[in-house]
Amino acid sequence: MAQLCHGSIRSREGGVLTALRLENIALIEALELSFCSGFTVLTGETGAGKSILLDALDAVAGGGQASRLLRTGTTRGSIEAAFALTPAINQWCQEHDFNLEGEDELLLSRELRQQEGKLISRSRLNGLALSKNLLAELRPLLLDLTGQGITQHLGRPGQQRRWLDRCGGPPLQACISPVRQAQRAWKQAFQALEQAREAIDRDQQQRLLQEQLLQELEAAHLDDPLERLQLEQEQDRLCNGVRLQQGCAELQARLLEGAEGSPAVLEHLAACDQELQTMLSLDGSLQAFQQRWLEAHANFQDLLQELDRYAAGLEAEPQRLAELQDRISQLKGLERRHGLSLAELIERRDRLRQQLMAAGSAAVLAALEQEELACRQRRNQACAALSKERQRAAKQLEQQLMQALRPMALAAVRFAIALEPCPAGEEGAESVQFQFSANPGEPLAPLQEVASGGEMSRFLLALKTCLAEGDGGVTLVFDEIDSGVSGKVSLAMAELLKRLAVHRQVFCVTHQAVVAAAANQHLLVRKQVENGVTRTLVLPLLDPQEREKELAELAGGDSGEARRFAASLLQQRSAIA
Repeated sequence: MAQLCHGSIRSREGGVLTALRLENIALIEALELSFCSGFTVLTGETGAGKSILLDALDAVAGGGQASRLLRTGTTRGSIEAAFALTPAINQWCQEHDFNLEGEDELLLSRELRQQEGKLISRSRLNGLALSKNLLAELRPLLLDLTGQGITQHLGRPGQQRRWLDRCGGPPLQACISPVRQAQRAWKQAFQALEQAREAIDRDQQQRLLQEQLLQELEAAHLDDPLERLQLEQEQDRLCNGVRLQQGCAELQARLLEGAEGSPAVLEHLAACDQELQTMLSLDGSLQAFQQRWLEAHANFQDLLQELDRYAAGLEAEPQRLAELQDRISQLKGLERRHGLSLAELIERRDRLRQQLMAAGSAAVLAALEQEELACRQRRNQACAALSKERQRAAKQLEQQLMQALRPMALAAVRFAIALEPCPAGEEGAESVQFQFSANPGEPLAPLQEVASGGEMSRFLLALKTCLAEGDGGVTLVFDEIDSGVSGKVSLAMAELLKRLAVHRQVFCVTHQAVVAAAANQHLLVRKQVENGVTRTLVLPLLDPQEREKELAELAGGDSGEARRFAASLLQQRSAIA
């Protein structure tokens, strides 16, 4: 493994990329590099493959298009990156149940495999499977990659706000979680309230139908589940009154008068009574039998009286019969219409009485409205605290950026951070817009709309410098951040990169000799063609002569003047170091 620690310094934070291993990635067949902290540059001709290393870093941290990284003609490839542990990384691993006890580094790997025309990609953390979502959470603790397409990133929703929040440091970060929690609580309360309102609206029509049904059942005066059966029995009696009267007359005739010359039943009973008296006079043991006979005779007399009363009541009642038939028809209609028995209709009526008399819906709605209001107030208070911190951070970042931008040929630059109110959400209640003007007389306008490529590069480098102290040991990677600048601007950017490297590990792809000379480590990326196969090689320039030669190439060619310029750059770096 190539060692690049010659002349390097250790980061104060300790969070650095310590090693990178590639196998069958793009034009690289196999490569192993180890790194120290400080400032590392990658140089080489256009198309040599400098961005392969950056693309590999991006991919192993969950970004990029992995499908284009697999080396042509191969079915397997892998990227491994080792990072020194930081408190933030250790905390993240503990929170997500990745046990790093006894480990001195975090090993992140991504395996690429071509299978049946599809690319399969798997990520691992110290050998344990790592999901895409978890990797996206971990990435900000490891890498901050600023590529050539970063201008488009400025337009991403929330990107400028995220930069401002990073600048705000722990005081501002401490305000974000309460806002998110309060917003989620309010959202749940609001949704519950809306659902309750919708349910009440939907229930209005149902309630009207229920009220109509209750009115119908109340009007029917349903009290006895057996009412219809009793009414039908009474109806049958009234409908058959004549026949029943005839039957009563027949029974009375046979019991009292006899029929067709036969004595009446009462006569038989009288004869039986006389005979029983005679027998009792002859045998006193028949006393108990006589008592039972007297009881039976008395019951018979009662039966005759009830039959007489029943017969007397069997008079024609057309009106009563009509009433019975109407009531029976009403009850049958209710049962048929609702598909319920009379007992079930009575139970349904009683339930409706309770439901419609209850004021529960209004009470529940009032409670939900109160809860939503309380959650909204807590959310607004949390947003107000966050807004106050953002205003403080905005003033601080404006001052720091102006100081960093002016030395880079932007003496007339103006910069402001506009905080505009917006509907409250998990990220607060304001939008953040970076406004920029590089020329006198020009009004401030959105940065991504007015900054040229060179101005954007200088701005982003100045921004990263201002954010360095709040990044918690993150490795910074720049892909041609110095593109489109030269002269004093290049020198100012080199100074900023060196300044960044005091606090953070910095990697930079560059074509500027001034920038390359400021680095602690220098990697030369070169293409090699053997037997018709193109490979990318990465050569650490540890020898001062080799490095001077490469700087001369960057400065305009391997001429005497270019070599002297390169040598002077290295002497200046050595003198400063």
